Amino acid sequence: MPPEPLFIGSEIYRRSSYGGWHPLRIPRVTTAMDLSRAMGWLPASQYANSPRAKAASLTVWHDPDYLAALQRAESEGAVDDMVREKYNIGTHSNPVFPEVWRRPATSAGAALLAGEMLREEGVIYAPSCGTHHGMPDRANGFCYLNDPVLAILSLRRLGMGRIAYVDIDAHHCDGVAHAFSMDPDVMLLSTHEENRWPRSGALEEEGAGTEFNLPLPKGLNDDEFALIRDAVVMPAIEAFQPEAIVLQCGSDALADDPQSGLALSNNALWDMVATLKGRSSRLLVTGGGGYNPWSVGRAWTGVWATLNGHVIPDRLSEKGEAVLRALYWPNARRGRNPPEHWFTTIRDAPNHGPIRDVVRNRVAHLAARLTPWA
Repeated sequence: MPPEPLFIGSEIYRRSSYGGWHPLRIPRVTTAMDLSRAMGWLPASQYANSPRAKAASLTVWHDPDYLAALQRAESEGAVDDMVREKYNIGTHSNPVFPEVWRRPATSAGAALLAGEMLREEGVIYAPSCGTHHGMPDRANGFCYLNDPVLAILSLRRLGMGRIAYVDIDAHHCDGVAHAFSMDPDVMLLSTHEENRWPRSGALEEEGAGTEFNLPLPKGLNDDEFALIRDAVVMPAIEAFQPEAIVLQCGSDALADDPQSGLALSNNALWDMVATLKGRSSRLLVTGGGGYNPWSVGRAWTGVWATLNGHVIPDRLSEKGEAVLRALYWPNARRGRNPPEHWFTTIRDAPNHGPIRDVVRNRVAHLAARLTPWA
């Protein structure tokens, strides 16, 4: 029998923030940890503490001079204009904060550990990972390092020949595409909001022929996402026959997230997780975007429940509700008067709706590409 799913986390996220004004000022990973424990879903036997990656291990993809600059930024608490311009550290999106090296190095450590642990079959959940915008030699889009790239390279180093990367974040995975779009042994499949930063990932981009991009209109609903899952994602996985799957499960495509115009319920994310589970003997699920502390915490806890086959109750236990009532979302309009179901439930109400022609046509375009490729 395969081992039980493993959750990789760390306490560093409890005390670390990008700053009081930044979208990543909110707790995310620790909420999923606390809520999963409150529900009785995270015993010690299924939890591993993330190691902090050493700089030398990150040079498998990241530039040594950039890594050194990131370490200096933490030790000095500031950067000069040259470092800011060259490495994009100390900017509005990628500020200098007290753990600017240790925090991303910890999530990178989780990515490398996940790759090593998936030498044999299994399921690993690392919600701290998913920083898919990071570039080899610069910070980009809230991402200082690139966990998905490091995880894929770790899997490859351990003998995995064909790896599928599926990204359902609201933003295109430009850093992962930079690494692997021309690699025929890595399948990249990204669903993301059209005309949303970084404005890459056009429908026509094919890379080495194993890159599939699906830019989507605002208001994307659960039924449209189910069509994408069934008509594009699953046929692509079945055709590619990967030895390992990496799923980037950012929650910023949810209706309650302030950083996108998509409108999924968290059921859509969990359905994708459930569908991909078992499609390969090795599955790594990461986090990603997510900027509403209640919706991201509830969604990522539900991902863990789905990976384990736990029944999600209609109402949370008192301990679970206490975790959500303790959250605070400063300087956010919806955070001042959150709806009651953000405290009492994990599952959103499904967001059903019509399948619009623009979605149907783009799905048909990718499905047609799959026919000769398969």
